[in-house]
Amino acid sequence: MNYSIIAYIIGWILDLEAALMVLPCITALIYRERSGTAFLITMAVCLAIGVPLTMRSPKKRAFYAKEGYVTVALSWAALSIMGAIPFVISGSIPNPVNALFETVSGFTTTGASILDNVEALPHCMLLWRSFTHWIGGMGVLVFVLAVLPLTGGYHMNIMKAESPGPSVSRLVPKVQSTAKILYLMYIAMTLVEMILLLIARMPLFDTLCLSFGTAGTGGFGILNDSIGSYTMLQQGIITVFMILFGVNFNIYYFILMKKFLQAFKVEELRYYLGVIAFSIIAISINIHGLFGNFFQAFHHAAFQVGSIITTTGYSTVDFNQWPMFSKTILVMLMFMGACAGSTGGGIKVSRFIILVKSVYKELVLYVHPNAVRKIQIDGKPVQHEVTRATNIFMTVYVFLFGFSTLLISLDNFDFTTNFTAVAATINNIGPGLEAVGPACNFAGFSIFSKLVLTFDMLAGRLELFPLLILFFPRTWKKF
Repeated sequence: MNYSIIAYIIGWILDLEAALMVLPCITALIYRERSGTAFLITMAVCLAIGVPLTMRSPKKRAFYAKEGYVTVALSWAALSIMGAIPFVISGSIPNPVNALFETVSGFTTTGASILDNVEALPHCMLLWRSFTHWIGGMGVLVFVLAVLPLTGGYHMNIMKAESPGPSVSRLVPKVQSTAKILYLMYIAMTLVEMILLLIARMPLFDTLCLSFGTAGTGGFGILNDSIGSYTMLQQGIITVFMILFGVNFNIYYFILMKKFLQAFKVEELRYYLGVIAFSIIAISINIHGLFGNFFQAFHHAAFQVGSIITTTGYSTVDFNQWPMFSKTILVMLMFMGACAGSTGGGIKVSRFIILVKSVYKELVLYVHPNAVRKIQIDGKPVQHEVTRATNIFMTVYVFLFGFSTLLISLDNFDFTTNFTAVAATINNIGPGLEAVGPACNFAGFSIFSKLVLTFDMLAGRLELFPLLILFFPRTWKKF
């Protein structure tokens, strides 16, 4: 284990976090809020730890798979702990476990909250909550890759450990260039959404917070009713961008390179858009009686489908009051999630495609035992390693999901609450049903359950294995 390079990168992460806290500090100055001093103190702590770690450049700069997983897991843990300090110091969330839950929910773009009244928070704290979504959306390690080239190993080991999906590919030969392209597209799309929301007459502060949340597919609102108070035009813009940020960013690169045919031949994109269209139509028909006319039903159905499948978690209405058919569709979308290579969470559409095609392949082999058949996506055979990784991921996912549900059941909430609470956190969605529905929050859970759900949020964002490998004894042994 190359501990020096791990410490070096964690140091850069803390330095970067200190720099990112300048934005809430500026917000505190504009609104004359004393809570801004909490960020200054935290910045000093981050720099006090981070600067010494980065002053010495490691002699051995090799960076392989094991170091990649460990670095990503420890970096996200450090990022979350430091990010929670301003909430505690300012008194906005005095309980450290609650503050950690809220911060991890932000960075992992989950959007689950323990706050009963978000409107009581200072502007600088509200901005920081939403900004954590944007920071975690594309991945803070991906940003570090863009500015900090590593040598002697495989740079892809960090990107693979942090990026969502069964496989990660480069857009261009150099990983550093790929990271830069991803972030430039991410920034550009965020700015376009901000401009459109400002044109739609949304206040600047609201525009910043909601755009950060949409881009990172996070879902922290700055009003108690989430997005319900905004106009239908503003909600419509957010709907479109939630769906856009749930698309694999490789597709946008193809479009930029004018490879339109290649972009729209991507099988995952077709399934993703097809599931969205079917879900919107089905739910619209099911709930149209609740809204008086089909147009309003379609509007709210489109928003909630876009919010849930991309794991953003915003809400315009309390969908916990919808018919069971509609709620069942939304719960199913919680598990599917967005596309691989997007800022969305969930299991990912590409994994479901692989699983369905694997089942079809087995059925064919039962009928024709001697047949030779390969699983293909986009006309290309899926490597055995990808199929194996998908199957293992699903096995671990089911085990962790069931074990987490069992642990939080000690709080004696009903099964729907427990089941959807774990689904909402491990899939990085935010709201669930019943006691954790869009009109409620996670404050009622015990400290133990909040820690379990916090672990689930981190595990879900990091695709399980980077976090689990920390608890694997062989990780720390020398061979």
